[in-house]
Amino acid sequence: MTGRKRKQKLLAETATTNKRRANNRKNEKLGLETWSDLPLELLEVIVSRLTLQENIRASAVCKRWHSAAISVRVVNRSPLLMYFPKFGNLFEFYDPSQRRIHFVEFPQLTGSRVCYTKDGWLLLYRPRSNRVFFFNPFTREVVKLPRFELTYQIVAFSCPPTSTSCMVFTIKHVSPILVAISTCHPGATEWTTVHYQNRLPFVSSIWNKLVFCNGLFYCQSLTGWVGVFNPQERTWSVLSVPPPKCPENFLAKNWWKGKFMTENKGDILVIYTCSSENPIIFKLDQMNMVWEEMKTIDGGTLFASFLTTHSSTNLPGIKRNSVYFSKVRFYGRQCISYSLEDDRYHPRNECHDWGEQDPFKTIWIEPPEDFSGFNE
Repeated sequence: MTGRKRKQKLLAETATTNKRRANNRKNEKLGLETWSDLPLELLEVIVSRLTLQENIRASAVCKRWHSAAISVRVVNRSPLLMYFPKFGNLFEFYDPSQRRIHFVEFPQLTGSRVCYTKDGWLLLYRPRSNRVFFFNPFTREVVKLPRFELTYQIVAFSCPPTSTSCMVFTIKHVSPILVAISTCHPGATEWTTVHYQNRLPFVSSIWNKLVFCNGLFYCQSLTGWVGVFNPQERTWSVLSVPPPKCPENFLAKNWWKGKFMTENKGDILVIYTCSSENPIIFKLDQMNMVWEEMKTIDGGTLFASFLTTHSSTNLPGIKRNSVYFSKVRFYGRQCISYSLEDDRYHPRNECHDWGEQDPFKTIWIEPPEDFSGFNE
């Protein structure tokens, strides 16, 4: 082979090698663009389909993935414990997940008493003027209702007042076998009151428990019987389910006060407490018409206050299978809770008589998902 042909062959091999390297670099670049340089909108769509744990792992890939994961990450927020002052307009909000207290002024709530809370809204009552209204402490929105005299009967509502299906419900007994049920909705000009008779005795007071679940209002009487009101059919009945069976120690003074009620995954739960015993949680089995004692909340957490009790799952910084009560110890550093797994209160060796607490002083309220903090 002559020198000229040898040079031509070397040049051809060099060109082929360079072309191969260029193709490899191009493929590598395309690969990088496929995974690391995806359009941000597409990346957010992909990451939004991941679980919380997978989202956290994806955020560690690179800065762009971290930004996309954070933008679509949905983390369940813990309810806040709201304190109502005896005087003034300065309200406290305790966050049990961060163990922090926030102070916020609400002059709109002067002279009002809290009745119920749901989906971040408060239902309040002014005894002097019989004014009933909704208030959202996170947006400061106000929705008024017609005046109505709420002495000491319990009140609840089905969904936020911004919804067309919102209904406010209140009940009081006229006699053990006769109750007066009053209902109203935002935009109404007056309340509607209807009397219902019931086969089983039903006695009401401020210590009753009331919750909206599966389209129905459930109310537990002083002695533990459960009444059900159907707002669509306008019917009322007392279930033939005997009250939960508790140890004799629970039948002490104020035994009817230290109770809490909530819904959890479509089930009705009640929490019975006693100063000398650990709390007991019961679930209403409507199929067999019995109360079942629960040894676990399936990884969930209950937040108990007299007027409203919430149930939540997968909350950062919150103990699972526990009940958080409406009291904070150690200068706001720790909320009193009871663990079903440990079978004890936290902090340890505390004696708690929840029946002696002021029912209008504190209430748990759920912040909205996009809540980023108060403008303090």
